[in-house]
Parts: sequence; structure tokens; C-alpha cells
Amino acid sequence: MQKYLLVIFLGALFFSNNVNAQSNDLDLKQIRSILDAQTKAWNKGDLVAFMQSYWKSDKLKFIGSRGVRYGWKATLEGYKKGYPNKEKMGILKFKIISMEKLAPDAAFVIGKWHLTRKDDTPNGHFSLLWRKIDGVWVIVADHSS
Repeated sequence: MQKYLLVIFLGALFFSNNVNAQSNDLDLKQIRSILDAQTKAWNKGDLVAFMQSYWKSDKLKFIGSRGVRYGWKATLEGYKKGYPNKEKMGILKFKIISMEKLAPDAAFVIGKWHLTRKDDTPNGHFSLLWRKIDGVWVIVADHSS
């Protein structure tokens, strides 16, 4: 009887871990897909579409060289000010360094960004805190340098 219970317990444990691993993989694939769509929007010069992956809340945090900016609208306005046209936006590429699921509704991504423009090639690093809100993954904090 004990062997039977042990087999059931181990089977349940294996199934549970396998389901969690598949869920993590799916969530991280969704986040990667969102980052790909974000890159495409940037490269088309569409900042509003680029911003769709950010949490539409006054609690959104964007941390850059000028400090912390709060809110979706303020973040969009900051991007518009820094990148007023397609030429200034250039061509964006992301290189993901790590993606980690922290909880069923939270993930952390670290990467590099690189712009190719006519006269320069600025680049840096970023870290993104993602939350799954109402079933949708969104960036709730962005630290870009």
C-alpha cells in the first residue's frame, strides 16, 4: 500500500512540475512575442503601438537617465520628446540576456537594446518587470540605460 501511495505521489509531483514548466514556457514565449511586436512597431516609427506592451496606468514606472517617470501617458510623452521622428528612432534591436518567471503573474527580463541610425548607434541595457493583469502580460516597470 505504501509503495502504491508513493507512486501516486511521485506521479502527481512529476505532472505538477511538468504543467508548471509548460506554463512558464508559454508565458515566456508570449512575452518574447510581445517584445518582437514592440520592436516591429518601433521600426515602423509607431510609438503608440510600441507602448501597447506597457501597463496603461499612472503606476507604470519608467526609470531612465533622468530619473523615474510615472504613468503610461508620461512615458509615451517622454518617448515622443526623445524620438520625435523616424530618423531619430532608427532601427531597434533587442538581445535578451535572461527571462525569468517569478510567479504565475510576474516575470523579469534583462536585455540589451541597440539603435542603428544614420549618424550613430546608441545602445544600452534594460530590465523589465512584467505582470499578467487580466490575462495579459504588460510591462509595469522599465529601467533602461
